[in-house]
Amino acid sequence: MRRDFINQEAEKPPLLSRRDLIVGGTAVGALVVGWSLWPRVNAPNLAAAPGETILNGYIKIGKDGHIVVVSPQIEMGQGSYTHIAQIVADEMGADWRTIGVEPAPINGLYANSLLSAEWKSGLLPASPLQGTGSSSTIRAFAEPVREAAAGARILLSMAAADQWDASWEACDTDEGFVTLGKERTRFGDVAEAASRFHLPDALPRRVGGTRLAGRGVNRLDIPAKLDGSANYAADIRLPDMLFAAIRQGPPGDSKLISFDKQAALKMPGVFSIIDHERWVAVAANNWWAANKALDAAKPKFETAGLPITNTTIAKALDEALKADGKTMLDQGDAESVLAAGKPITRSYRAGLAPHAALEPMAATASFEKGRLQLWIATQVPDLARRTAARVAGLNPDQVILHAMQVGGSFGRKYEVEIAGQAALLAMKLERPVQLIWSRSEDHAQDRMRPPAVAKLSARFAPGGRIEAMSIDIATPDGLAEVIKRNRDGHRPAKAQEKAVGSSTARTVDGAVPPYGIPSLLIRHHPADIALPVGKVRGGMDGVNAFFIECFIDELAAEARRDSFSFRLGILAGNPRLAQCLTKVTARGGWEGGAQGTSQGLACHSMQGSHIAVMAEAIMGEDGRAKVRKLVAVADVGRVLNPDIARQQIEGGLLFGMGLATGVPIEMKGRYPEPRRLGALGLPLLADMPEISVELIRSKEAPGGLGELAVSPVAPAIANAIFAGSGQRLRALPLGQK
Repeated sequence: MRRDFINQEAEKPPLLSRRDLIVGGTAVGALVVGWSLWPRVNAPNLAAAPGETILNGYIKIGKDGHIVVVSPQIEMGQGSYTHIAQIVADEMGADWRTIGVEPAPINGLYANSLLSAEWKSGLLPASPLQGTGSSSTIRAFAEPVREAAAGARILLSMAAADQWDASWEACDTDEGFVTLGKERTRFGDVAEAASRFHLPDALPRRVGGTRLAGRGVNRLDIPAKLDGSANYAADIRLPDMLFAAIRQGPPGDSKLISFDKQAALKMPGVFSIIDHERWVAVAANNWWAANKALDAAKPKFETAGLPITNTTIAKALDEALKADGKTMLDQGDAESVLAAGKPITRSYRAGLAPHAALEPMAATASFEKGRLQLWIATQVPDLARRTAARVAGLNPDQVILHAMQVGGSFGRKYEVEIAGQAALLAMKLERPVQLIWSRSEDHAQDRMRPPAVAKLSARFAPGGRIEAMSIDIATPDGLAEVIKRNRDGHRPAKAQEKAVGSSTARTVDGAVPPYGIPSLLIRHHPADIALPVGKVRGGMDGVNAFFIECFIDELAAEARRDSFSFRLGILAGNPRLAQCLTKVTARGGWEGGAQGTSQGLACHSMQGSHIAVMAEAIMGEDGRAKVRKLVAVADVGRVLNPDIARQQIEGGLLFGMGLATGVPIEMKGRYPEPRRLGALGLPLLADMPEISVELIRSKEAPGGLGELAVSPVAPAIANAIFAGSGQRLRALPLGQK
C-alpha cells in the first residue's frame, strides 16, 4: 500500500511561536516523522557483495557473520557512522566486532526529516532531502534505524525458529547469535533464509541481553584514519586520470574576461586549459603543476557592482536595522512596557565567520559510455548529483555519486558547485579528472556565516526581574541563500539577490532567551550586503546567543547581581538548563563573577539540548582574548555513546573559541582576507585551555550534539574578560570595534 509523504503543513507566517524559535527543527512535531510514517515506496537500491544478503535498506549480512550497516548520514568526523551502527547492533543483538559501515546510496528511503523540514519553503510539503547536518543523526534516524534493526532481528529469529521447529517469538539474540535455550546459530548461517520470511505488523523491540546503548564502543572510522587507509575525495586514483586546479572570480557577479593560455600551456606537465564564463581550470599530470599553470595564466575577472568592503557591509546592516523589521515573535506587550519607562539598551555586532574546514573542496569525475561517476565530499549527495547532471546535460539517473567521508565541513560541504565543475571537466577532457580547490581558492569562495548587528532593550520589573525585552537583529538570511544555490541551482550572486528580504525562522535561531521574560518582541531586519553567505556550524545561534548572553550579563550588572544568581532567578521555566548552570559553577569553581575573577558564564538551549559554559579568560597585550579554562555541563537527553557526546561538546567549544578569538575577516580587493588557514588566528596547541565537560544523566529524548557547544563560548569569554578587566566587548570576533 502506497504511503505518500505526509508533511502537508503549510509554510508558517513570519510570526512564530516561542517554542518554534527555541527548539528549531525539533519543534515541528509532525515533521519529525518516524519510520512508520516516512514513505516506504522507495525500495532499497543496495549492492550486495558475494555471500551477502540484503535484509532491508539499512542492513546486509554476510555468510561469515559480518554485518554491513548502511548509514544515511555522511561521516564528517562527528561519529555518525558509529552512532548509526551502534543503534543497529544494540537492537539486533549483534557482535560489535562484526560491524562495518557503508554510506547509503541516493534514495528517498534515506531522506532526513529534520533537514527536509528546515529547508522547506513555500506552501508545498517539504521535499524529502537526503543530507547530513543540523545535528540530526540521532534525532532524525534513531527510530527508523532501530525499527529496521528490529525487523532484521525478527527475520533472523524466524529463519532459526523454522530450523528448530519452534516459535520465533521464543527466540532471542545476543552477540551475533540467535538463541533458543541451548540452541544457537550464527546470524550469517540463517541470513539468506531470513530474507524469504515476511515481517509481522508489529515489531517488538529487543529486551535483555548484552546492550550497547549508553556505552563508549570503539569508533568505526578511527582505525582507517589512524593508519592512513581512509579514502577521501582527493585520494581517488583512476586509470589515465588528470589533476585539475581552478580559479574563480571574486564573490558576487563575476565573469572571466582574459587569461594567458599560452603561458599556462608552456608549464611542464600541463595537458589542457579549459575556460568557462565564470572560471578557468588547468588539467595536468599532477595538481601542483595545474595550480602553478594557473598562476602563469594570470586570469582576470570583471565583477558587477561596487566593491564590497567591511565598511559597505556595516553600512548595509545599520541601514537595515533602522528600517522596519519583520516580527518573528511577539509575546506579551513588550513595546508598551518598554515605552512606559527608560529601557536599558545595548548594541552588538558580529562579523563574517569562515568555515575553516581542513579539507578543501574536492571531487573526482569520470565520464564513460554516457554515464558520469562522481566521487565527492558532500553533505547533500542528491543535490550534488543533480548539480552535476544539470551542468553535464544528463539525467540524474545517468550520474553515479559516491559520497566520500568528509575531512571536516562545519557546513562548508552544503555547497555543491564543484560537482558541476568536475563533471564538465571530465566531459570536455574525455578523461577522468580530479578537481581540488586550493586553500586560497577555498577561502576566497567561502560562503561564510552572515554578519549581523543587533539592538536589545529591556526594562526591569519591581524586584529586579526582567519585565520586557525587545530584540532587533539585522542580518541576511544565510540559509535561504544556501537553499537557492544548492537546491534550486542558482549561482551565488543570483541566489544572494533572490534571498534579499527573506526572513525565515533560521535568521533568529538562538535569539529567544531561555529565561522567563513575560513580554518579548523579536524582529528580523533583512539586510542586503551584496555578498553571498551561508551556514556555519552552530548556525545563527552562534551569533544571536552572543547578543543575548552578553546582554543578560550587562543586565545583571545593572541590577547589581552576580551573573549566576541573576540567571538562575529567571530560569524557573527551564529546569534542565538551570541544572546545567548550577553544576557548571560548582564544577568550575565559580567565584561570584566579581571584578578581578576573569570568570564568565553563558547558557544556551537548542535542538532539544541544553548547555552552560564557564570561561576563564583575559585580554592579551596583542588585543586578542586568551582563554585559560572552559568548563561545560550539558543535558543532551539520552546519550547513545558518551565518548562521542563528549568529543562533540569539546569540539564545539574549541570551534566556538576559534571563531570568537580569531582574526576578523576583511574584504580587500573584492576578496575576503586572510585566505590562508594559518592566518585565520585559529587556536594552536599552545593556546588550548583546560577543558572540562560533564554530561547530565537524562531520560529525555536525545537532542543535538554537534552544534550545541559552539554558541555559548563567545559570550562566556566576553563576560569573563569584563569580569577581569572591566572592558565590555560587544563585537565578534572579540577585540574588534
